[in-house]
Amino acid sequence: MLAVLRALASFLPTLFRSRASLQMEILALRHQLAVYQRRPVRPRLRASDRLLWSWISRVWTRWQDALVIVQPRTVVAWQRRRFHDHWRRLSRPGRPPVSPEIRHLIRRMSAANTLWGAPRIVGELRKIGIDIAKSTVERYMVRGSRKGSPTWKSFLKNHARDLVSVDFFVVPTVRCRVLFVFLVLATDRRNVLHYNVTEHPTSDWTSRQVLQAFPWDTAPRYLLRDRDTIFGASFRQTARSLEMKEILTAHRCPWQNPYVERLIGSIRQECLDHVIVFGEDHLRPILAGYFRYYHRWRTHLSLEMDAPDRRPVQGRSLGDVIQMPEVGGLHHHYERQAA
Repeated sequence: MLAVLRALASFLPTLFRSRASLQMEILALRHQLAVYQRRPVRPRLRASDRLLWSWISRVWTRWQDALVIVQPRTVVAWQRRRFHDHWRRLSRPGRPPVSPEIRHLIRRMSAANTLWGAPRIVGELRKIGIDIAKSTVERYMVRGSRKGSPTWKSFLKNHARDLVSVDFFVVPTVRCRVLFVFLVLATDRRNVLHYNVTEHPTSDWTSRQVLQAFPWDTAPRYLLRDRDTIFGASFRQTARSLEMKEILTAHRCPWQNPYVERLIGSIRQECLDHVIVFGEDHLRPILAGYFRYYHRWRTHLSLEMDAPDRRPVQGRSLGDVIQMPEVGGLHHHYERQAA
């Protein structure tokens, strides 16, 4: 506003000056503006500057000839903005704003219940004392790529109690041979139900491993596996005889079998990467020692920092903390023991 007042104050003396003096001043000012235009930095205009030029554009017909620092269409946009803001202030206010807590709740409800539409969320919100319009819920709810279809992650979580995952991984030996380790993992508590090692896996051998893993009608409802050719006709027939429904992952998508893939990564990083394997008879006790540690002592983030075999919490009253080696000293477990 101070710049506008200065401009008006400098305008009044020009009414009493000669025409030649005014022309020389205009020439000097235009030259300075031309030099100013060479600078790449844009000027910062305030609301008072926009108001002055809006007024000049209404009272002077040749205002565009004197305009240098901005485009004429910018001044017209300023005037339209003033008109819009003026009538917006005079008009009645619209809908009340939705608080961030309600917006977050709508997103959380829509993400957790992929089968729900906006009317269902509106009804659920009303039951907890939040009266909100359906259009508002549609604006803030999370929309999936395929409405009404649960994600792969949701499927695994919903069927964790009735789902096991199977997979192979390879272990090289000191004699440059390759051993195949077969795993059967229960996804509910991450328990390794069965494992075995062989140098020459076949479909019949894999079928026998499934039979050994689930004797006496203990087979789960779903079996998750990849599309490896080792799971041949004999394996599929065995799964049908145990009344298990096979769930196949997509081609080259190991992330769709995340639980057993994560277990294989843990076995490598926490055990096999630190030992040299001589053969099958050497690998089996190594895996047995690791799985004992894995089931009884290793905590899991997905199990709320508990072990697969439910490790109890020991209070301070039970004694001092002692350290016990596991997996040949690669890991240790800690427990309290009275002195």
